[in-house]
Amino acid sequence: MELKKVALDQLHQDLGAKMVPFAGYNMPVRYSSDIEEHKAVRQSVGVFDVSHMGEFTVKGPKALELIQKVTSNDASKLVDGQAQYSCLPNDKGGIVDDLIVYKFADDDYMLVVNASNIEKDWEWISSHNDIGAELENLSDKISLFAVQGPKAAAALQSLTNVDLEKVKFYHFTVGTVAGIDNMIISGTGYTGAGGFELYVDNEEAEALWKAIFESGASHDIKPIGLGARDTLRLEMGYCLYGNDITDTTSPLEAGLGWITKFTKDFINSGDLKKQKEEGVQRKLVGFELTDKGIPRAHYEIYDEQDELIGEVTSGTMSPSMGKGIGLGYVKMGYHKPGTEIMIAVRNRKLKAQVVKLPIYKG
Repeated sequence: MELKKVALDQLHQDLGAKMVPFAGYNMPVRYSSDIEEHKAVRQSVGVFDVSHMGEFTVKGPKALELIQKVTSNDASKLVDGQAQYSCLPNDKGGIVDDLIVYKFADDDYMLVVNASNIEKDWEWISSHNDIGAELENLSDKISLFAVQGPKAAAALQSLTNVDLEKVKFYHFTVGTVAGIDNMIISGTGYTGAGGFELYVDNEEAEALWKAIFESGASHDIKPIGLGARDTLRLEMGYCLYGNDITDTTSPLEAGLGWITKFTKDFINSGDLKKQKEEGVQRKLVGFELTDKGIPRAHYEIYDEQDELIGEVTSGTMSPSMGKGIGLGYVKMGYHKPGTEIMIAVRNRKLKAQVVKLPIYKG
């Protein structure tokens, strides 16, 4: 299958980005080095082109009813201009995808889904839309830039009359940025470093990208690739679909009970409620290595008596902490912070400790 390209594919190549296939797209994995880009986001400001993400609009008088049916969180609690992290439970106890729900008005919502799941999610939501909500898939028309880091607001402020300091976490507004009208300016991101995500039509994407870099030049703004995006999200303990959450992981096992609201009925809510009452058998935990080494997905996790108790789902060397960190599922009883565990790295077992999320405390 031919790789899809984001609107700024050529621009990234001109910037010297190393391009790799990711979720069906040709994407920039790094421009300089993962560590340098990671630190730029933690310390100043960086820009990710994450235009591969999917956007669906849900409109009409039945919009909320459909969203309530297919998502685990309670979207009825949203006010206009608020976003909500949620997931799409499947009918087998697992997760179709995790996503963000944006509320513009009572009859106007947007769902932002993972790139690798755009078609799967579209088919899943459409198949449950027997109530006549108006669905549209805008994924191929919208570009998305994540401007992340402690200097994000300062880097962008000269481009807009929206007071960016007033755009709260998981809230958004629609305004003009760099002379481009009707842009969604969202106080969201996947880094834990603060910042904004900007949704723009593909036709305006290049003009916006260039304006951001001009405006942010005095703040040492840098383009950032998917490599640093992964280490940043992992330091925060944010789940990555396909690694930490899948079609076979329950939201309760994944520590997503906080977005699983049994105050309403949704797909498979009965089974998940039963699971909550009976208790789960395993739990997703964050950990850091106390021995030197780098954990990777699928490495086995043991207890100190050499019993197999779980598996790593994501792992890396933390650029902020200078040690190996990761996420993984362990049997209940081993999930409490402070628990000593062992990670099998090649033919050695390295000591690690379960930690409270986020792994990197900043």
